[in-house]
Amino acid sequence: MPPPNITGILTMGHVLNNTIQDILIRWKRMEGYEACWIPGTDHAGIATQNVVERALARQGMPRKELGREEFLKHVWKWREQYGGTITKQLRTLGISCDWSRERFTMDEGLSKAVSECFVRLYEKGLIYRGKYIINWCPKDHTAISDDEVETSETRGHLWYIKYPIEDSNESITVATTRPETMLGDTAVAVHPEDERYRHLHGKTAILPLVGRRLVIIPDSYVDPSFGTGAVKVTPAHDFNDFQMANRHHLERICILDTSGQINENVPKQYQGMDRFECRKQVIKDLEAQRYLVKTEEYVYNLGRCYRCETIVEPYLSDQWFVRMRPLAETALKVVQDGRIRLHPDHWKKTYENWMTNIRDWCISRQLWWGHRIPVFYCTCEGCDYMVVARSQPTEKCPKCGCTQYRQDDDVLDTWFSSWLWPFSTLGWPEENEDLRYFYPTDTLVTAPDIIFFWVARMVMAGLEFMGEIPFKDVYFTSIIRDAQGRKMSKSLGNSPDPLDVIAEYGADALRFTVVYLAPLGQDVLYSNEKCKIGRNFANKIWNAGRFLLLNKKQLESIRGHEFGAPGSQILRELDLADRWILTRLESTVKSVTDALTSFEINTSTKLIYDFIWHDYCDWYLELIKDRIDPSKNGQSCDNVLSRAIWIFEEALKLLHPFMPFATEELWQNLGTRSEEETILRQPYPCVDENLFDRESEEEMSFIQEVIVAVRNIRSELDVPISKTADLVVRCHDTEKLSILERDKSYLQRLAKVGSLTAGMKVQKPAYSASAIVQRQEIFLPLKGLIDTEVEKARLEKEISRLENMLKGVETKLSKKEFIGRAPREVVEKELDKKRDFEHNLERLRATYASLTE
Repeated sequence: MPPPNITGILTMGHVLNNTIQDILIRWKRMEGYEACWIPGTDHAGIATQNVVERALARQGMPRKELGREEFLKHVWKWREQYGGTITKQLRTLGISCDWSRERFTMDEGLSKAVSECFVRLYEKGLIYRGKYIINWCPKDHTAISDDEVETSETRGHLWYIKYPIEDSNESITVATTRPETMLGDTAVAVHPEDERYRHLHGKTAILPLVGRRLVIIPDSYVDPSFGTGAVKVTPAHDFNDFQMANRHHLERICILDTSGQINENVPKQYQGMDRFECRKQVIKDLEAQRYLVKTEEYVYNLGRCYRCETIVEPYLSDQWFVRMRPLAETALKVVQDGRIRLHPDHWKKTYENWMTNIRDWCISRQLWWGHRIPVFYCTCEGCDYMVVARSQPTEKCPKCGCTQYRQDDDVLDTWFSSWLWPFSTLGWPEENEDLRYFYPTDTLVTAPDIIFFWVARMVMAGLEFMGEIPFKDVYFTSIIRDAQGRKMSKSLGNSPDPLDVIAEYGADALRFTVVYLAPLGQDVLYSNEKCKIGRNFANKIWNAGRFLLLNKKQLESIRGHEFGAPGSQILRELDLADRWILTRLESTVKSVTDALTSFEINTSTKLIYDFIWHDYCDWYLELIKDRIDPSKNGQSCDNVLSRAIWIFEEALKLLHPFMPFATEELWQNLGTRSEEETILRQPYPCVDENLFDRESEEEMSFIQEVIVAVRNIRSELDVPISKTADLVVRCHDTEKLSILERDKSYLQRLAKVGSLTAGMKVQKPAYSASAIVQRQEIFLPLKGLIDTEVEKARLEKEISRLENMLKGVETKLSKKEFIGRAPREVVEKELDKKRDFEHNLERLRATYASLTE
């Protein structure tokens, strides 16, 4: 299980993600696999520290006044009290993890794994410490990795600033979106081949407002087409400028403190200002001193912290990094060669692009809550000895002989523990039977927005520490959106509380609905009302189960003994309906199993839904009602009811992974079960080729279409259900004629047909409604069924009404202003209306014509 944050609550994303996992795990258990699904939670460094810090501040206990050790005691206490909320909610949803194996990323075993990982990578030269420019969150006061920065297009400004050339009347103009950072400029850069500035190479510019001398450097990074083709270089506050500074050995001047305020490295009048307040003042001063040339509106990408949405700052800082490229090379190959399969496979390109352009991972965080970096420093004054160790060193310092060490104050990025999840949860680095048996794992179900944060890193960690891929298949879930297509979020207020939905519709209904709505690779347009899909389906199977149970008890009362297991009775006295439903069952079993194997979870829900609702409930139960009546069929009804119950139980097993509560309850009540028995441990249905009868499908398909055609005619003409109608069929196919003669009892029961006249040369009766079914003409004589004159008058009125409505829609669609200005969905809605009116008019006119012949 992707470990949810201990600060989290159940969201619709969790519902979809965990329901899919639960479907797969229940299915595999029923298929006989020893299926292990390990749950757990993530300590969520930044988020948890923020939550607890705010709670303590409200009680008058600021974090810094408490001190590190006391603050961490409060965090652990908070975790004990609130950290299990989401796991309790997942149980309400019916998630069938092995809860006895539940892990936490800060538990003793996983903490040991984290230290082991760090030490091994350091010893291999893959972890290093350096002063580099990183992403800094001024609100959380910590570094964050590139992947934790969410960029979005922002409308801002481009300011053009004139830098005078020393000992000259010339100046060079630069363009910037962050004018406050000019206070930290140490150079101006131009492209080496830009003729406009070739004469300025090596010259000195004077930094306005500060007076610092800046060398003008040629560097091929500069884009001559951007702005003026000259750029300011601020090495401590821009990633690309930092690289240029390395190439040209430039000074790096940091002008911000950790809160985003201007520090002492700038002129006094700006010190202590907030960064955005300083921006305003710098622009004002540049304008006053005539250094500001012009201002333009400009759209650019702005980075924000993915946790708190604070605008991040590129910031020069001492941090710990992992060299990613050596780890990424192998991790890229295993996806490219298919050893790890991504579903849907279009994510493969995204994965490849990120792994190809990967940068080193900043893993240190300036927090208190998290895994302390396992690096220790000698405490002797003047001694700079450092040791990387799995635990607190006890030996003497080899440089000064001191025995006292202090641990690095920083903690590791939360993802540094979760990238070990597939094997650390199984006891790594210790060798044990679980690790040997269950690693590599099989399937990962997760959200696509953490493909870089988590999925790719787990692949790298698995290959590095275990020498094997961590999983074979990765299923990326859909994104849950509201009915308007907006991503659900707390800020928009469009995300329902799943527990409220469960209280109203039931866990089964919610589970089934979200999966039913989520095709592989497509987003889900969700609203609570759509849970009626799942609730109505649950009601349908519940009513079918009650119907069978009622008949079972009635039969047991008559027979005087308990109704036993069906056994071989399911194949006795088969008629067309029985052969057909058994074939449909086996076809559904095969299709559902194929869909689950291909991770077409959404497809499998529709297959099961169609079989249970339409094939079994709407057709088969209706077709056999008379046959399970002991007063009409004597002993043979035992076989029919046994077969109906057996088929229903097989359908419940198919459905169980999707709707565990209702299926368990129905299965328990339909038979005599021991206390240990559960549907979860029943074998998942397997295909039995002996039950296939393709001819029965073709035969029943024709009978069903005839029944539907007759029912439609009766409905359109308001023929009372109490009246039996004769049926005339002009057959052009001898096989179809045989089917009608052989199976006319079905027409009589389900379409209230009286006499049946069928042949190749029968004539169309006067005043009859007609339809075409598989190229055969069917006629329903209306004389005696309805008052044709009254019906014609009704049809004329309805046709006139629809013609007027169609004319109104056509008029609206003919107007260019409407087509050009109306939203696309509004135009589509009107086009749908037009098509519906046209279809209904065609049908009504045909019916009217049949009454006038």
